[in-house]
Amino acid sequence: MMQHDALYPPTEPYAQHSLQVDHQHSLHVEECGNPDGVPILFLHGGPGGGYAAAHRQFFNPNEYRIVLFDQRGCGKSRPHACLTNNTTAHLIEDIEKIRRHLNIDKWALFGGSWGSTLALLYAQSYPERVLGLILRGIFLCRQQDVEWFYHQGADRFYPDYWQDFIAPVAENKRDNLLEAYHQLLTSEDEVARMRAAEAWSVWEGRTSTLKADPDLVNHFGDPFHALAMARIECHYFQHHAFIEDNQIIKDAHIIQHLPITIVQGRYDMVCPINQAMELAQSLPDAQLNICDHAGHSAYEPEIIQALVDATDNLLTILNPL
Repeated sequence: MMQHDALYPPTEPYAQHSLQVDHQHSLHVEECGNPDGVPILFLHGGPGGGYAAAHRQFFNPNEYRIVLFDQRGCGKSRPHACLTNNTTAHLIEDIEKIRRHLNIDKWALFGGSWGSTLALLYAQSYPERVLGLILRGIFLCRQQDVEWFYHQGADRFYPDYWQDFIAPVAENKRDNLLEAYHQLLTSEDEVARMRAAEAWSVWEGRTSTLKADPDLVNHFGDPFHALAMARIECHYFQHHAFIEDNQIIKDAHIIQHLPITIVQGRYDMVCPINQAMELAQSLPDAQLNICDHAGHSAYEPEIIQALVDATDNLLTILNPL
C-alpha cells in the first residue's frame, strides 16, 4: 500500500480483544490512538476484506479513540471464510456488541465501499448511538449495483480483466456469474475453489484504482485474503446483502440529522458515482466531495486527502471551541 503525506504516522494498538459473538464466531478487535479521545469505528470493505494497519492512519491519534475490527470470517476473526451465521443483521449486532464491550456510549463511523453500506445500515438501526459518518465509495447494495460489477457495466471498461474474471466459469454457466461463482467457491474441490477466489478478488483489485497499482492487486490475490473476500462477498451478493431493495435510500430520513461526509471518486468503477449522488440527494445536509482524479480505492491520493480532511473536520463539529 502506498504511503501518502496526508496520512497520520503509523500507530500501534494499545488494546486488542478477541470477542466471542456467538457459539461459532470470534471477532478480532483493536483500539489505538487516545483512550479518552472521540470514539470512531473503522468499517472495512468487502464484505470479507479485513482491515489493515494502514487504516489507522486516517485518524489523528491524539484526538480519536480508533476502533478497528475484522468482520465475521475474515482477517484475524475466526473461523476463517465461514459463511454460517454470516449476514448483514449479524454484522450490525456485532457492532453493537463491540460498542457495549468497550463501554462506548456513542461513536462516529468511518467506512468505504461495503464499509459505507454497513455504516449506513448500522446508523439507521441505532441512530442514537452515532455521532456522525464519514463514507467513501458509496455502495447501496441494490441488485443494479451488484449487476454493474458482476454482470454488465464494469466489463465494458475492463474487457481484458473481465476475460480473466470469467475464465474459471464454464461457458455454459456464464449467464449467471454470481450463481456459478457461488458453486465454485463453496465446492469441495480445493483447487477450483482457490482458483475462483483468486480470479474474483483480483478482478476487484485491478478495477479499484484509476492508475494500475500492482501492490494492491497482489494483496487482493493473496490466497488467504482472496478466499475470505470472494466467499463472503459472493455469499452476500447471492442473498441481496440480506436487506430489502433500496433499503438504505428508503431509510435515509432516519439519519439525516447526523453530520455526514461522502467522499467519492469520479471514476470509481466498483461503486459508480451515481450511488453517491443518490445518497446525497436523500440526505440534503450531507457534504458530498467528488474527487475528480480518483477511482474506488481509499489509497488514491486525492481520496486520502479528502478522508483525512473529513476526520479532522468531524472533530471540529463534535468539539467546537
